[in-house]
Amino acid sequence: MSNPELEAKSRPSRRNGINTFEAILATAGELLAEVGFERLTTNLVCERAGLTPPALYRYFPNKYALLTELTRRLMDAQDQVVFAWVEAGGAHWTTLSAAVESHIRLQKEIITVTRAFPGGLWILRAIRALPPLQDVRAQSRTAVLDRIYAFRLQDGPAVDEERLKLSMRVSELMGYAAMEMLVEDPELDEDMVIEEVAWMIGRYHFDLPRRSQLAQD
Repeated sequence: MSNPELEAKSRPSRRNGINTFEAILATAGELLAEVGFERLTTNLVCERAGLTPPALYRYFPNKYALLTELTRRLMDAQDQVVFAWVEAGGAHWTTLSAAVESHIRLQKEIITVTRAFPGGLWILRAIRALPPLQDVRAQSRTAVLDRIYAFRLQDGPAVDEERLKLSMRVSELMGYAAMEMLVEDPELDEDMVIEEVAWMIGRYHFDLPRRSQLAQD
């Protein structure tokens, strides 16, 4: 199979078109949660949404383009949680316990948003399976890390900048992996998983200035 198109063909500007565009995406997310990615088809989306195939193909060439848009929106919803957390002072703390509590709040909010997003579990699975979706995820990660990095440079203790960048990326990946675990396996003890990861990240960053200074000595 040749590489499929991964972007929407067009984005409507009129109300009727916008309503159709959003209905297609909402229906695709619902069906994704019900049948999974492999069984999802544009025909299923049309049947559920009460649309003709031409109405869907006007905006989306295939299910991969639908998934790309849904992935971008899920990543944006997660990013907004992090941005709000930073603006509210979530990345500012002076004690280890405060760092842990702050990361617990952040992790819980991100998981809540992900679970509430239509097809969120399958979107995470698809990101692992489809390299183009990993690019969408990478763009999201970069936006988040840039925002936190800028805040920590101004607000945090003196730390070697390269070490700070690396530590933030490592901790972001830890948090993301924990979210995937919980969304994939609802039988896990959510509070315990979140607390363990928050302690790992909190201790990691709380000790970063000391470790950075030791590395320079």
